[in-house]
Order: sequence, then structure tokens, then C-alpha cells
Amino acid sequence: MADNVHPDRAAIESSQLEQLRSLVTELIPANKLYTQKLQAAGVGFDIASLADFSARFPFTTKAELAADQLSNPPHGANLTYPLNCYTRFHQTSGTSGTPLRWLDTPESWDAMIESWSEIFRAAKVGAGDRVMFAFSFGPFLGFWLAFESAERLSCLCLPGGGLSSVARLRMMRDNNANVLCCTPTYALRLAEVAEEEKIETRSLAIKTIIVAGEPGGSIPATRAKLESLWPGTRIFDHHGMTEVGPVTYECPQHPGVLHVIESAYYAEVIDPATSKPAASGELVLTTLNRTGSPLLRYRTGDLVKCEERGVKCGCGRSELALIGGILGRLDDMVIVRGVNVYPAAVEQILRDFDDVAEYRAIITRKNSLTEMQIEIEPTVACGNAAMLAARVRLAFETALALRVPVNVVGMGTLPRFEMKAKRWVCELV
Repeated sequence: MADNVHPDRAAIESSQLEQLRSLVTELIPANKLYTQKLQAAGVGFDIASLADFSARFPFTTKAELAADQLSNPPHGANLTYPLNCYTRFHQTSGTSGTPLRWLDTPESWDAMIESWSEIFRAAKVGAGDRVMFAFSFGPFLGFWLAFESAERLSCLCLPGGGLSSVARLRMMRDNNANVLCCTPTYALRLAEVAEEEKIETRSLAIKTIIVAGEPGGSIPATRAKLESLWPGTRIFDHHGMTEVGPVTYECPQHPGVLHVIESAYYAEVIDPATSKPAASGELVLTTLNRTGSPLLRYRTGDLVKCEERGVKCGCGRSELALIGGILGRLDDMVIVRGVNVYPAAVEQILRDFDDVAEYRAIITRKNSLTEMQIEIEPTVACGNAAMLAARVRLAFETALALRVPVNVVGMGTLPRFEMKAKRWVCELV
């Protein structure tokens, strides 16, 4: 999409309806999973409107996909074409259960590269930029898409897989990398290592840090901490999932607002309890151009708050805007003494403290009672760890109306993460 040329709401929805009709026509009867699923639901395959699609077509859930792959190993029945048409294999991280395996045709892969290019273009990354990819290239989808998209946009692509944090910092310095792609947690870790190695982050050429993979980029306190550790940079958030692809990009004018790439997705927001449309609730996605391995009305588990459709953003876009990005996940919430607690809320509280280098939340469950305690690792510059713990306890009581035990651990005790951080530990006692 060219700069400053953005379709209006009517054009977006007209294109989505056309794509939906074409997609369903392609799936039936070729795709065994959806042929059986829609027939069982008694759904006619004609689609009168987007509202008609939402009203009649059933949801798809992650549990359903996992069961399908278990029954039809190894890739499941959600394949529209013969196996020899697929050229890419990826799988989910498995942090919330058994990993899902996902195959893509060259056509589906090409469409997702274009979606990732939208993320780069919104971040004003293009030809001549030098992009550091500070992660290992495993089976996760996003890394490969980001790399190939940057290559297509004529960026110099610097692969950091298999390197230590020190080696990555040196590669960034030696090649004058001006864009960094990683998780929010790893951007914090790189800054920590830079300080240990006496490398000033302000001396590097980095001007844009594109983050994803976990909450953080749209959490104000985490964003502020990253901006303080990487002076002069713009933190640019986005999100996606292996089973759907790259979904959103941050609004160029409004940090913390994510736009859905609606050329590639039909997005809905529902009340998780009633499954009815809602302004705040669970994000539901239908992939419009991943025909080889599609998802219809996929319940992502991501909690969002969306701007009213049809309201044009100040950036000129009419694509659906998610205020505050991904607010949390349904499966991550814990109820502590009657209070709903999300990891993003804990992150917001703790990142407000400059003297907290790392943290861990320990959730204990005994019978039906759930409790939470926090471990904090102070920075080298922290003058009084006991006072820090007291201030953190007060912050939890003020923000969540909960008295949460806060324990100080030794420096270097808590793990550091390159991929998705695993700061929530559940213990059954």
C-alpha cells in the first residue's frame, strides 16, 4: 500500500466480502476440516454480507485444531491442497499446550510477506535500512516472515541467530544497524548487556525497535523503559500468531494503538462469555488470503478494546484500531482473592520501577484458593532493596487492591529470555 493512500471503510468491507466468498468456494470440498465442520453446522456456503458470515459460520478454536492434528497426524485435515503443494513448515511455541504445526503454500507465504511489509512500511522501514534480527531462527513463523519481508523491501538483513548478546551488539555496531527486531524482553536484556560491556546504546545507530511476541510494546511503562534504555528510538509494536500470520501494526501517529491488517483478515470482537459482538472482548480472526491452511472465525484468546468501525484514525487509516494493543489473554488471567490479574497489569506496575532489573510471578494453587507472590531482582544501581520491595508492595495494593508478597532475590538470579518471557510460574501446593 502506497504511503498516504488508504482505503475507506466501504472499500475495506467490500474487498473482505469478496475475499470471503472466494475463500469459501475454494475450501469446499477440497479442505476436509472445513467441509465437515460447515456441513455439520448446517451452514450454506453462500455469504450475503459480513454480518451474515458472522451470524451463521461457526467459530474455530485452538483446542479443535489440536484435536484435529492428533486425529490426523502430523499436520491435520486443514489443508486445501495436496501435500506436495506446500513448501513451508512452522509451529507454535506450545507455551499454552501442544504446539500446532502449520504448512503454507508459496502463494500463502507470499501473501503473508506482503502483510509483514505493511508493518515495515508503517514503521517507515525500507530500502537502505539495516535491520538486525536479534533472535534464533527456529520453527516460529514471524522470524522468517520478517526477514524475507525486509529482504523484499531492499533492506540489509543482519541475522543474529546463534550469536550471544555481546556478539549481536557488536554486529549492530559494526554494521551501523538502524532497525532492531526482537521481543520487548530481549530489547531490555540487550540494553542490560550493553551496560555490562560498556557499550552506550546511544552510540549505536538504532532509531527504530520493532517488538512483538509478548505484551510490552503497547504497555506504557515498558515502552517508557525501553525508550530510556535506547535513547532516541521509536518503539514500534505489532502482533501475530503462527496459525494466522502477522495481524497488526502500530499506528504511526498514536503509540499503543494497533491497526489490524484488514486486507488479510476479517476481524471481530466478541464477549467471551456470550459470543456476541462487543467493543471490548476476545479478538476473532478469519484469514482471507492464507487459502492453503485457512482459519474461519478463529478465537485467538487475545483480549482487545476496539475503536468504533468507520471512525477514521488521525493517521488517515480506516482499518480497525485496537486501543492499547493486546490487553491480555484469556488463558493467562488468574483470579487472586476475587481480583482478575493479567500479566500485562503486573508488567505495567513493575516496569515503573527503574531499580527492578527482572521479576517473576509465582502463582500457587491449593484446592480452590489462588495466591500470588512476586520475586524482584534489583539493579546494580539499587541503593536499598528492602525499601524497593516495600514500594513495589504498595504499588500492587494501590493498583490492584491486593496485598502481594514481594521477595528480593540476588542479582543475576532470575532467568533472562530471548524468546517469549516465562515470568509466570504456577505451583500446585
